[in-house]
Amino acid sequence: MATGKQLIEAGQTLFTEKPDFIRGVVDENQLPTKRLPEFAFAGRSNVGKSSLINALTGCPKLARASNTPGRTQEINFFEQKDHFFIVDLPGYGFAKAPEDKVQIWTRLIHDYLRGRPQLRRVFLLIDIRHGIKTVDENIMKMLDKAAVSYQIILTKADKVSETAAQKMQKTVAEIGAKHVACYPSVLITSADKKINIDILRAEFIKVLKGI
Repeated sequence: MATGKQLIEAGQTLFTEKPDFIRGVVDENQLPTKRLPEFAFAGRSNVGKSSLINALTGCPKLARASNTPGRTQEINFFEQKDHFFIVDLPGYGFAKAPEDKVQIWTRLIHDYLRGRPQLRRVFLLIDIRHGIKTVDENIMKMLDKAAVSYQIILTKADKVSETAAQKMQKTVAEIGAKHVACYPSVLITSADKKINIDILRAEFIKVLKGI
């Protein structure tokens, strides 16, 4: 069994090379056909998905980050050198876009999450300042029903005190424990301060190796 240090080192090696942007998908028919494991990042609009992906890969401009909710309007696929795809999903919930477009994104997200056999894990991002909302619970229930493994990642830890972060981690873990497909470990992160980015990389190694 690999030690924590070995997993972290393997995770660093895994992300040594820059991933390639493959395509932005607006329809199920456009999904990549290449059979690689997929890791999807999901969460409410403006939760920090793009920023966390950029920190994870070490590429500050890989995924487009914005202060405007709803800017990511496609399912964006990034390939990590024949190892796996990183999938940046459009934010769900509030978005500054026409309602019909939001409905299309939401349906696309649900169809992708329910029907992608190579999807190995969903990282469900939750803003540490706000916790799990009803719209997050709905996604969790849908993933439970589809038997898709997901892990809750708390973002923006630099915006709260360590005590507040630990309290939210405990609260979220208790909610997650009630969901059958939710991985039990809740990870606290900050893209800006690079908090636990090495641990997140190690999670990729654990999933790929079946640890």
